[in-house]
Amino acid sequence: MAPRRRPRAGGMALAVLRFLLIVATTYLGLIAVTFFIGRVVPIDPVLAVLGDRAPASVVERTRIEMGLDLPLYQQFFRYVKAAVTGDFGVSVLTTNPVMTDIRRVFPATIELATLGTLIGAAIGIPAGVLAAVKRGSLVDQIVRIVGLVGYSVPIYWLALLSLVLFYAQLKWVAFPGRIDIAYEYTFTSTTGFYLIDSMWQGRWDVFRDVFRHIVLPASLLGYFSLAYISRMTRNFMLNELSQEYIVAARARGLSEARIVWGHALRNASVPLITVIALSYAGLLEGSVLTETVFAWPGLGLYVTNSLQNADMNAVLGGTVVIGAVFVGINLLSDLLYRTLDPRTRAT
Repeated sequence: MAPRRRPRAGGMALAVLRFLLIVATTYLGLIAVTFFIGRVVPIDPVLAVLGDRAPASVVERTRIEMGLDLPLYQQFFRYVKAAVTGDFGVSVLTTNPVMTDIRRVFPATIELATLGTLIGAAIGIPAGVLAAVKRGSLVDQIVRIVGLVGYSVPIYWLALLSLVLFYAQLKWVAFPGRIDIAYEYTFTSTTGFYLIDSMWQGRWDVFRDVFRHIVLPASLLGYFSLAYISRMTRNFMLNELSQEYIVAARARGLSEARIVWGHALRNASVPLITVIALSYAGLLEGSVLTETVFAWPGLGLYVTNSLQNADMNAVLGGTVVIGAVFVGINLLSDLLYRTLDPRTRAT
């Protein structure tokens, strides 16, 4: 038995090594892209710090202190070394270290994207299953049209319309923002996740207020997540329902509900994990417009404000973090897919 285990252990070690190499190469490429973007953008980082009226001597001294007088390859190595340790410099806008700002605002983005993904998955998966089971019917057409609209309509336009309807006219939701000013100085968040902290502290008045602020932007993100998840669920289910084991299950007299929800959906759930993970990553990196319209104090709004104020340290730091999270979720979903599906382990 021992000689058979060694090749398997060696293969697993090689797979882990290859996975780590892919991760390192991907992150290095991401850092390189952000570095060169920072050098291509026609914004002088020295003038962004000192202003246009700073004396020439001060500008030159600051340029040397920031290492901008060095050759480009040396600047790149210094940038990589700092970025690996999480040092993206100091924000011109807030005068705080960029990573300190990111730790402060990123939980708001995570909370918004998580709730949006939960909404999208909770509605999108059943809708996709029903569309596949009733292929060609009115239900199928409605699900496909809803998904098409979700792909086609710009999110900022839909966000503005929803504010006019649900806030200005119906008064169902709260004013844009994350929490009412009445609670902003009386509620202390320990984790950065307001919904969790308010429940943990028993502050149900704060929880209701936070929920009234988050429900509309999260529903919009959930709608766009729903469009993607429902379409992919429909495709996966159509593929599973055409398999021979479904014919055999029907021949054994199993109920249609058990065949669909107990067999076909269970087999389709493996690739669905990847779809939901990609949708979640997309909401984390793509909620910039939503956060801007709803004044949601997350990473997207932070990067937008930094870009408008020529704060390139904050812009590049936020870009690296968002890209790193997106790549990490992609790699994790791929690893989960290979773990749950035995057919992919040999590849």
